[in-house]
Amino acid sequence: MRIEVINTGSELLLGGTLNTHAAWFGRELFALGLRISRQTTVPDGEPIREAIGEALARADVLLVTGGLGPTSDDLTREITAEVMGIGLITDQAALRSIEDFFAHRGRPMAQANLKQALVPVGADVLPNPNGTAPGVYVPPRLNGRSHCAVFLLPGPPRELYPMFHAEVVPRLRALAGIDFPPGMLTLRFTGIGESDFHQGIDDRLACIAGLEFGYCAHIGEVELRLIGTPEAIRSARNLAVETFHENLISEDGATMEETVVRLLNERGFTLASAESCTGGLIANRITDVPGASAVFTHGFVTYANSAKISLLHVSPADLETHGAVSEPVVRQMADGALMASGADIAVAISGIAGPDGGTPEKPVGTAWLALAARGAETATQKIHQPRNRHDFKLAASQAALEMVRRHLLSGSGTSA
Repeated sequence: MRIEVINTGSELLLGGTLNTHAAWFGRELFALGLRISRQTTVPDGEPIREAIGEALARADVLLVTGGLGPTSDDLTREITAEVMGIGLITDQAALRSIEDFFAHRGRPMAQANLKQALVPVGADVLPNPNGTAPGVYVPPRLNGRSHCAVFLLPGPPRELYPMFHAEVVPRLRALAGIDFPPGMLTLRFTGIGESDFHQGIDDRLACIAGLEFGYCAHIGEVELRLIGTPEAIRSARNLAVETFHENLISEDGATMEETVVRLLNERGFTLASAESCTGGLIANRITDVPGASAVFTHGFVTYANSAKISLLHVSPADLETHGAVSEPVVRQMADGALMASGADIAVAISGIAGPDGGTPEKPVGTAWLALAARGAETATQKIHQPRNRHDFKLAASQAALEMVRRHLLSGSGTSA
């Protein structure tokens, strides 16, 4: 079934409001066994006419969000009825619902709100207990021309989401007739890219019957998306994990930081961080994960050399001789964080984010990492990520968390 979505609202195109509907509709519809074939965003007013006219000629189902309010630029309802050749009438039940909405809040209803009770003749009114704009469902072939089912839905998520689940989902199930939606599995890998998959397993994945697969690359990791029957997904999963086992972050879509927190919890370990160039990003990513308070103890942001000396007891002489971005300094940062925090593991990083500050020996994008753990020798690693400042910090924090993940999987060290 070909489903299209039109999101209306000038604010979505001016950048003032983030269009979260795109991803939300994709997830919700996939859970029903349905896929979006096209998604369009248009400003308020007349551009909606062209978008709806084109979609009606292609789609089996059209979901339109926004433009159901009381203002002069809220024209979705009127334009849809005009394009479909259907008249508008005032639905008395919808009008009473709008009046009750204002009465319960002790506010007078403006004359402009009356237009929100207008409904195409023969269409269903979709109740909206969370706002004044009822939704509208225009069944297929209501106008004798279009075979497309049309849903007009409010734009605000607090109104759209409940209406979708209560009113749209049952109708979509009836229209689609899908009893068993396909499954999906997302595996995350680090240290490899899309080209590695292409060379390593792409041809073999393509030979698995009933499988749809794809990749999504991020800084420091790549997602492998598997869609299909349980048997197809299982075969593809086994192939990917066997081929890139050491690079596997998670088999359930969990992020690097979620995986690290889970491993720390499973092993009963605690973690501290000592950061310079990443400015606390490692700590931020860890503490974004629910339950991090049980495993994360300290986050030292020692950006200045004086902070490295006073908080982590880094040698002033080594800073002078080797510089802040060096193996001796980052090793002392990790050791100092381990001692000061009392944690079981400490990860440290110092680097050159740029765009200035690099040298031929230490170009921009260079970073040294270290991991100290009780009962284990402190490990160090040098990386080179010549990116813009923001992406460098993200890549460097990813490398630091990967050090922690690999240490936890190795079974090195013991908890205190």
